[in-house]
Amino acid sequence: MKHILIALSLLLTMAGEALAQKLPQITLKDISGKAVRVDTLSNGGKPFIIDFFATWCKPCNRELDAIAEVYEEWQQETGVKLFAVSIDRAQNTNKVKPLVDNHGWTYDVLLDPNSDLRRTFGGELIPYVVICDGEGNVVYKHNGYTDGAEEELIEKVRELVAGDEKKADEKKDKE
Repeated sequence: MKHILIALSLLLTMAGEALAQKLPQITLKDISGKAVRVDTLSNGGKPFIIDFFATWCKPCNRELDAIAEVYEEWQQETGVKLFAVSIDRAQNTNKVKPLVDNHGWTYDVLLDPNSDLRRTFGGELIPYVVICDGEGNVVYKHNGYTDGAEEELIEKVRELVAGDEKKADEKKDKE
């Protein structure tokens, strides 16, 4: 029975990896106008967060402000990186950089004026957050924000980092 459970667990893990959503081949621009291919986003093998926001969205700004307060700690602890993606329409993208500068956000900021990227993830409401593992697989999605919800994000990232460390240890044991 134990062998059956182990085999079933392994099969489910492999199926989950095969079905994992990859980053789409969409090109956006960063706030300086440079083209960025989304499928090439990475964080050196560590997890990263994609957070969709708009300049006019109060909960979005509260969420990004709350993360900004602990972002340096998160980076030191887990190495996580955050990409903030504005869904402001093209005529309003000129408001994004001043907002980012005003709030002092140190995130990489991308512009998705047609919401192409957000739609590929199935996001309807903002703020909308996607967490990717170190290989760029989407492992978690969440929409909306209430005060303190950023703790749920870092917990998911911690789980990913702990899983990666466990895999590394297992690999060393096999060698």
